[in-house]
Amino acid sequence: MALPSRARLLLLLCFVAAAALLVAPGEVSATAAAADAGGHGKRRGHSTHTRRLRPGKGAAAAKPYPANAARVEAIERQFARWVRSMGGHGHNSSSTAYSRALSRASLPARTLVVDKNPGAGNFTSIQAAVDSLPLINLARVVIRVNAGTYTEKVSISPMRAFVTVEGAGADKTVVQWGDTADTAGAWGRPMGTFGSATFAVNSMFFVAKNITFKNTAPVPRPGALGKQGVALRISADSAAFVGCNFLGAQDTLYDHLGRHYYRDCYIEGSVDFIFGNALSLYEDGVLRAV
Repeated sequence: MALPSRARLLLLLCFVAAAALLVAPGEVSATAAAADAGGHGKRRGHSTHTRRLRPGKGAAAAKPYPANAARVEAIERQFARWVRSMGGHGHNSSSTAYSRALSRASLPARTLVVDKNPGAGNFTSIQAAVDSLPLINLARVVIRVNAGTYTEKVSISPMRAFVTVEGAGADKTVVQWGDTADTAGAWGRPMGTFGSATFAVNSMFFVAKNITFKNTAPVPRPGALGKQGVALRISADSAAFVGCNFLGAQDTLYDHLGRHYYRDCYIEGSVDFIFGNALSLYEDGVLRAV
């Protein structure tokens, strides 16, 4: 007896439902994956379409790719090129590599001489030489500091870029001061670690060669507060230090912000004597805890 068309349709749906219940979900997925591959794929527990969407391993659980990843990679490549360039600079200011680096500045370089003897140079203090520069400096200026101990506190303002400070040798040219974090500042309040620096650089493209930066504050006793004494603070991008000494006790080198390169440098201190948030490379140097 022939069944009506509606009955045949219902019977067909029942057979399909029964077949679906008898086959495991994983096998259905594997069969579908094999069919998608033209019948040549292997049977697996999970299809290629659902493998990455299982609970706990899906798109919601995956760590998002950082939106600024391309920029980070570009910055790292730029920093690597800059380090290779700075690493080629010799200790002699007349070297070809160093002369080429100076010529990259937008305007020709000029040289200022600092000497404790007023008749032997343009200035008798490093800060006076820095203050003579334009408030917005766009030309490479070399401040050559002759041998001697310069007891002064030096600060280079943010817009005075392209400054090179070059000594007669790290054992011959020393700039020193003795402030600590609890030293009273201009308003009678403690100046803090940031303000205690003997030499503070706030401008980009700074270079120091063959000079010693020193904070003369003594090694603090255990548990003492406010005795951080910074020898040098660098708070700007693209700085290089070659053949320099950094001497102090607590918090000697404040590697604050930016990308910096240190080569053949000697750094000495007692507590946290290298600290900060900079991205820096230290190459062929000596660290000494006192």
